[in-house]
Amino acid sequence: MPGKVLFLDLTNHSETALRLLKALNSETRLAILAYLGNRTVNVNDIAAALQIAPSSATTHIQILEKADLIRTEIIPATHGLQKLCARTYDDVHIRLERINANTHDAFTISMPVGQFYDFDVRPTCGLASATGLVGLLDTPASFYEPEHVQAQLVWFSAGHVTYRFPNHLPSGAHAVRLDLSAEICSEAPLHHLNWPSDITLWINQKEIGSWTSPADFGGERGLLTPDWWETKDSQYGLLKIWSVTEDGSYIDGVGISSVSIEDLQLSEKPFIEVRLGIKPDAIHSGGINIFGEKFGNYPQPIVLKVKFRQPRQHKTAT
Repeated sequence: MPGKVLFLDLTNHSETALRLLKALNSETRLAILAYLGNRTVNVNDIAAALQIAPSSATTHIQILEKADLIRTEIIPATHGLQKLCARTYDDVHIRLERINANTHDAFTISMPVGQFYDFDVRPTCGLASATGLVGLLDTPASFYEPEHVQAQLVWFSAGHVTYRFPNHLPSGAHAVRLDLSAEICSEAPLHHLNWPSDITLWINQKEIGSWTSPADFGGERGLLTPDWWETKDSQYGLLKIWSVTEDGSYIDGVGISSVSIEDLQLSEKPFIEVRLGIKPDAIHSGGINIFGEKFGNYPQPIVLKVKFRQPRQHKTAT
Protein backbone atom coordinates (compact mmCIF):
# COMPACT_ATOMS: atom_id res chain seq x y z
CA MET A 1 0.00 0.00 0.00
CA PRO A 2 1.41 3.46 -0.87
CA GLY A 3 2.09 5.80 2.02
CA LYS A 4 0.04 8.90 2.72
CA VAL A 5 1.19 11.87 0.67
CA LEU A 6 0.68 15.58 1.28
CA PHE A 7 0.73 17.82 -1.81
CA LEU A 8 1.73 21.33 -0.77
CA ASP A 9 0.83 23.96 -3.36
CA LEU A 10 2.95 27.07 -2.76
CA THR A 11 1.17 28.91 -5.56
CA ASN A 12 -1.61 29.78 -3.09
CA HIS A 13 0.76 31.40 -0.53
CA SER A 14 -1.36 30.10 2.34
CA GLU A 15 -0.62 30.37 6.06
CA THR A 16 -0.95 26.58 6.28
CA ALA A 17 1.89 26.12 3.80
CA LEU A 18 4.12 28.60 5.63
CA ARG A 19 3.43 26.95 8.98
CA LEU A 20 4.33 23.54 7.56
CA LEU A 21 7.54 24.78 5.96
CA LYS A 22 8.58 26.45 9.21
CA ALA A 23 7.91 23.20 11.06
CA LEU A 24 10.22 21.35 8.65
CA ASN A 25 12.96 23.97 9.07
CA SER A 26 14.63 22.10 11.95
CA GLU A 27 17.07 19.20 11.99
CA THR A 28 15.56 17.96 15.24
CA ARG A 29 12.00 17.96 13.91
CA LEU A 30 13.11 16.22 10.72
CA ALA A 31 14.84 13.61 12.89
CA ILE A 32 11.63 13.11 14.91
CA LEU A 33 9.65 12.48 11.72
CA ALA A 34 12.27 10.06 10.43
CA TYR A 35 12.37 8.21 13.76
CA LEU A 36 8.61 7.82 13.93
CA GLY A 37 8.33 6.12 10.54
CA ASN A 38 5.12 4.09 10.60
CA ARG A 39 5.25 3.57 14.38
CA THR A 40 3.44 5.11 17.34
CA VAL A 41 5.96 6.25 19.97
CA ASN A 42 5.67 8.15 23.27
CA VAL A 43 7.44 11.45 23.89
CA ASN A 44 9.99 10.08 26.39
CA ASP A 45 11.11 7.37 23.97
CA ILE A 46 11.52 9.97 21.22
CA ALA A 47 13.61 12.16 23.54
CA ALA A 48 15.80 9.20 24.54
CA ALA A 49 16.33 8.05 20.96
CA LEU A 50 17.33 11.54 19.79
CA GLN A 51 19.27 12.29 23.00
CA ILE A 52 17.37 15.49 23.74
CA ALA A 53 15.56 16.64 26.87
CA PRO A 54 11.89 15.54 27.18
CA SER A 55 10.87 19.20 27.46
CA SER A 56 12.65 19.98 24.18
CA ALA A 57 11.00 16.97 22.51
CA THR A 58 7.60 18.19 23.73
CA THR A 59 8.17 21.65 22.22
CA HIS A 60 9.19 20.23 18.84
CA ILE A 61 6.24 17.82 18.83
CA GLN A 62 3.81 20.66 19.52
CA ILE A 63 5.15 22.53 16.47
CA LEU A 64 4.82 19.42 14.29
CA GLU A 65 1.32 18.82 15.60
CA LYS A 66 0.19 22.38 14.80
CA ALA A 67 1.49 21.86 11.26
CA ASP A 68 -0.52 18.60 11.02
CA LEU A 69 2.67 16.62 10.42
CA ILE A 70 2.05 14.34 13.39
CA ARG A 71 -0.97 13.19 15.39
CA THR A 72 -0.92 12.70 19.14
CA GLU A 73 -3.03 10.83 21.65
CA ILE A 74 -3.02 10.93 25.45
CA ILE A 75 -3.45 7.51 27.08
CA PRO A 76 -3.12 6.16 30.65
CA ALA A 77 0.34 4.94 31.66
CA THR A 78 1.73 3.08 34.67
CA HIS A 79 2.32 6.42 36.38
CA GLY A 80 -0.07 9.10 35.12
CA LEU A 81 -0.54 9.76 31.42
CA GLN A 82 1.66 9.50 28.33
CA LYS A 83 1.46 11.18 24.94
CA LEU A 84 1.75 8.91 21.90
CA CYS A 85 2.90 10.35 18.57
CA ALA A 86 2.40 9.10 15.01
CA ARG A 87 3.45 10.57 11.69
CA THR A 88 0.58 11.92 9.58
CA TYR A 89 2.27 11.66 6.17
CA ASP A 90 5.02 9.56 4.63
CA ASP A 91 5.82 12.00 1.82
CA VAL A 92 5.44 15.74 1.32
CA HIS A 93 5.38 16.96 -2.28
CA ILE A 94 5.92 20.67 -2.82
CA ARG A 95 4.66 22.39 -5.95
CA LEU A 96 6.58 25.55 -6.84
CA GLU A 97 5.13 28.11 -9.20
CA ARG A 98 7.35 29.23 -12.04
CA ILE A 99 7.02 33.00 -12.24
CA ASN A 100 7.77 34.64 -15.55
CA ALA A 101 8.81 38.23 -16.10
CA ASN A 102 5.28 38.95 -17.33
CA THR A 103 3.12 37.90 -14.41
CA HIS A 104 -0.44 36.72 -15.02
CA ASP A 105 -3.70 37.33 -13.27
CA ALA A 106 -5.74 34.31 -12.24
CA PHE A 107 -9.00 33.15 -10.72
CA THR A 108 -9.72 30.03 -8.68
CA ILE A 109 -13.06 28.27 -8.20
CA SER A 110 -13.72 25.49 -5.68
CA MET A 111 -16.55 23.16 -6.68
CA PRO A 112 -18.24 20.82 -4.15
CA VAL A 113 -18.10 17.27 -5.46
CA GLY A 114 -21.87 16.94 -5.11
CA GLN A 115 -22.59 20.06 -7.16
CA PHE A 116 -22.60 18.25 -10.52
CA TYR A 117 -24.65 19.64 -13.39
CA ASP A 118 -25.21 16.37 -15.26
CA PHE A 119 -24.44 12.68 -14.82
CA ASP A 120 -24.67 9.25 -16.39
CA VAL A 121 -23.65 6.62 -13.84
CA ARG A 122 -24.01 2.90 -13.32
CA PRO A 123 -23.67 0.72 -10.18
CA THR A 124 -21.80 0.30 -8.05
CA CYS A 125 -22.66 3.93 -7.35
CA GLY A 126 -23.70 6.28 -4.59
CA LEU A 127 -23.21 9.49 -2.66
CA ALA A 128 -22.26 10.19 0.95
CA SER A 129 -22.34 13.42 2.92
CA ALA A 130 -20.32 14.13 6.05
CA THR A 131 -23.15 12.67 8.15
CA GLY A 132 -24.70 9.85 6.13
CA LEU A 133 -25.71 8.37 2.79
CA VAL A 134 -27.60 10.44 0.23
CA GLY A 135 -30.45 8.35 -1.18
CA LEU A 136 -29.98 4.63 -1.77
CA LEU A 137 -26.88 2.63 -2.62
CA ASP A 138 -26.39 1.45 -6.21
CA THR A 139 -29.38 3.49 -7.38
CA PRO A 140 -28.55 6.08 -10.09
CA ALA A 141 -31.85 7.87 -9.31
CA SER A 142 -30.29 8.92 -5.98
CA PHE A 143 -28.10 11.32 -7.95
CA TYR A 144 -31.28 13.38 -8.51
CA GLU A 145 -31.92 13.77 -4.76
CA PRO A 146 -31.94 17.47 -3.72
CA GLU A 147 -29.36 16.57 -1.05
CA HIS A 148 -26.85 15.49 -3.71
CA VAL A 149 -25.27 18.96 -3.44
CA GLN A 150 -24.17 18.05 0.11
CA ALA A 151 -22.22 14.97 -1.02
CA GLN A 152 -18.62 14.70 0.15
CA LEU A 153 -18.00 11.42 -1.69
CA VAL A 154 -19.30 10.46 -5.14
CA TRP A 155 -18.64 7.05 -6.68
CA PHE A 156 -19.69 4.98 -9.70
CA SER A 157 -18.29 2.03 -11.63
CA ALA A 158 -19.03 3.41 -15.12
CA GLY A 159 -20.17 6.65 -16.71
CA HIS A 160 -19.37 10.25 -15.79
CA VAL A 161 -20.33 13.35 -13.81
CA THR A 162 -20.23 16.85 -15.28
CA TYR A 163 -19.67 20.16 -13.47
CA ARG A 164 -20.05 23.71 -14.72
CA PHE A 165 -17.67 26.22 -13.16
CA PRO A 166 -18.46 29.93 -13.50
CA ASN A 167 -16.15 31.52 -16.05
CA HIS A 168 -14.48 34.60 -14.53
CA LEU A 169 -12.24 35.27 -17.52
CA PRO A 170 -12.38 39.05 -18.09
CA SER A 171 -13.59 40.31 -21.44
CA GLY A 172 -10.68 40.47 -23.86
CA ALA A 173 -8.32 38.55 -21.55
CA HIS A 174 -6.27 35.66 -22.94
CA ALA A 175 -6.16 32.41 -20.96
CA VAL A 176 -2.65 30.90 -20.73
CA ARG A 177 -3.08 27.98 -18.32
CA LEU A 178 -5.80 25.93 -16.64
CA ASP A 179 -5.21 23.62 -13.66
CA LEU A 180 -7.76 21.21 -12.25
CA SER A 181 -7.06 19.25 -9.05
CA ALA A 182 -9.15 16.55 -7.38
CA GLU A 183 -8.69 13.68 -4.95
CA ILE A 184 -9.73 10.52 -6.81
CA CYS A 185 -9.24 6.76 -6.97
CA SER A 186 -10.78 3.65 -8.51
CA GLU A 187 -14.15 2.21 -7.44
CA ALA A 188 -14.38 -1.45 -6.43
CA PRO A 189 -17.01 -3.18 -4.28
CA LEU A 190 -15.95 -2.17 -0.73
CA HIS A 191 -12.27 -1.49 -1.58
CA HIS A 192 -9.46 -3.23 -3.45
CA LEU A 193 -5.74 -2.41 -3.40
CA ASN A 194 -5.18 -3.80 -6.90
CA TRP A 195 -8.01 -2.32 -8.97
CA PRO A 196 -6.72 -0.19 -11.87
CA SER A 197 -9.04 2.30 -13.53
CA ASP A 198 -8.47 4.69 -16.44
CA ILE A 199 -9.99 7.98 -15.24
CA THR A 200 -10.50 10.60 -17.94
CA LEU A 201 -10.93 14.38 -17.79
CA TRP A 202 -12.82 16.39 -20.39
CA ILE A 203 -12.99 20.20 -20.43
CA ASN A 204 -15.50 21.97 -22.65
CA GLN A 205 -16.09 18.58 -24.31
CA LYS A 206 -12.40 18.25 -25.22
CA GLU A 207 -10.72 15.09 -23.96
CA ILE A 208 -7.68 16.23 -21.96
CA GLY A 209 -6.29 12.81 -21.07
CA SER A 210 -6.52 9.82 -18.76
CA TRP A 211 -4.76 8.72 -15.58
CA THR A 212 -4.69 5.10 -14.44
CA SER A 213 -5.57 4.88 -10.76
CA PRO A 214 -3.88 1.82 -9.22
CA ALA A 215 -6.44 1.02 -6.53
CA ASP A 216 -9.55 1.76 -4.55
CA PHE A 217 -7.83 2.65 -1.28
CA GLY A 218 -9.43 1.37 1.92
CA GLY A 219 -8.83 -0.69 5.03
CA GLU A 220 -7.12 2.29 6.69
CA ARG A 221 -9.18 5.35 7.59
CA GLY A 222 -8.61 8.49 5.58
CA LEU A 223 -7.44 11.49 7.56
CA LEU A 224 -10.72 13.35 6.97
CA THR A 225 -13.11 10.44 6.47
CA PRO A 226 -15.94 10.61 9.07
CA ASP A 227 -16.18 7.96 11.76
CA TRP A 228 -19.57 6.67 10.60
CA TRP A 229 -18.07 5.49 7.29
CA GLU A 230 -16.69 1.95 7.69
CA THR A 231 -13.00 1.29 6.99
CA LYS A 232 -13.88 -1.65 4.73
CA ASP A 233 -15.17 0.90 2.22
CA SER A 234 -13.24 3.41 0.09
CA GLN A 235 -11.25 5.70 2.40
CA TYR A 236 -9.05 8.07 0.40
CA GLY A 237 -7.63 8.81 -3.02
CA LEU A 238 -4.64 10.47 -4.59
CA LEU A 239 -4.54 14.18 -5.39
CA LYS A 240 -4.11 14.58 -9.14
CA ILE A 241 -3.50 17.81 -11.02
CA TRP A 242 -4.38 18.14 -14.71
CA SER A 243 -2.87 21.16 -16.47
CA VAL A 244 -3.70 22.61 -19.88
CA THR A 245 -1.16 25.12 -21.20
CA GLU A 246 -0.34 26.89 -24.44
CA ASP A 247 1.92 23.94 -25.30
CA GLY A 248 -0.30 20.97 -24.40
CA SER A 249 -1.83 19.05 -21.50
CA TYR A 250 -0.18 17.41 -18.50
CA ILE A 251 -1.00 15.43 -15.39
CA ASP A 252 1.30 16.04 -12.43
CA GLY A 253 3.74 17.65 -14.88
CA VAL A 254 3.87 14.69 -17.29
CA GLY A 255 2.62 15.27 -20.84
CA ILE A 256 -0.59 13.39 -21.74
CA SER A 257 -1.96 15.08 -24.88
CA SER A 258 -1.49 17.89 -27.38
CA VAL A 259 -4.71 19.68 -26.35
CA SER A 260 -3.81 23.31 -25.68
CA ILE A 261 -5.54 26.09 -23.78
CA GLU A 262 -6.58 27.61 -27.13
CA ASP A 263 -8.47 24.41 -28.00
CA LEU A 264 -10.76 24.89 -24.98
CA GLN A 265 -12.18 28.19 -26.32
CA LEU A 266 -12.71 29.46 -22.78
CA SER A 267 -13.97 32.86 -23.89
CA GLU A 268 -16.93 31.39 -25.78
CA LYS A 269 -19.23 30.55 -22.84
CA PRO A 270 -20.04 31.94 -19.35
CA PHE A 271 -19.09 28.58 -17.79
CA ILE A 272 -16.26 26.05 -18.00
CA GLU A 273 -17.56 22.50 -18.33
CA VAL A 274 -15.58 19.80 -16.51
CA ARG A 275 -16.35 16.10 -16.86
CA LEU A 276 -14.74 13.24 -14.92
CA GLY A 277 -15.48 9.65 -15.82
CA ILE A 278 -14.59 6.36 -17.42
CA LYS A 279 -14.56 6.00 -21.22
CA PRO A 280 -16.70 3.13 -22.57
CA ASP A 281 -13.62 1.69 -24.30
CA ALA A 282 -11.24 2.15 -21.35
CA ILE A 283 -8.65 -0.61 -21.02
CA HIS A 284 -9.06 -0.53 -17.24
CA SER A 285 -12.73 0.14 -16.52
CA GLY A 286 -12.48 0.27 -12.73
CA GLY A 287 -14.79 3.15 -11.83
CA ILE A 288 -14.06 6.29 -9.83
CA ASN A 289 -14.37 7.77 -6.33
CA ILE A 290 -14.32 11.59 -6.08
CA PHE A 291 -13.54 12.91 -2.58
CA GLY A 292 -14.65 16.24 -1.11
CA GLU A 293 -13.02 18.33 1.60
CA LYS A 294 -14.56 16.24 4.43
CA PHE A 295 -13.61 12.81 3.06
CA GLY A 296 -10.24 11.28 2.19
CA ASN A 297 -6.83 12.80 2.88
CA TYR A 298 -6.99 16.26 1.30
CA PRO A 299 -9.18 19.11 2.63
CA GLN A 300 -10.32 20.35 -0.76
CA PRO A 301 -13.18 19.84 -3.24
CA ILE A 302 -12.56 19.98 -7.01
CA VAL A 303 -10.45 23.09 -7.64
CA LEU A 304 -10.15 24.91 -10.97
CA LYS A 305 -7.57 27.65 -11.54
CA VAL A 306 -7.20 29.71 -14.70
CA LYS A 307 -4.31 32.06 -15.39
CA PHE A 308 -4.72 34.76 -17.99
CA ARG A 309 -3.11 37.83 -19.53
CA GLN A 310 -5.06 41.04 -19.29
CA PRO A 311 -5.86 42.82 -22.56
CA ARG A 312 -3.44 45.56 -23.41
CA GLN A 313 -4.60 49.04 -22.50
CA HIS A 314 -4.34 51.53 -25.37
CA LYS A 315 -3.59 55.11 -24.47
CA THR A 316 -6.04 57.70 -25.72
CA ALA A 317 -4.50 60.65 -27.53
CA THR A 318 -5.17 64.05 -26.00
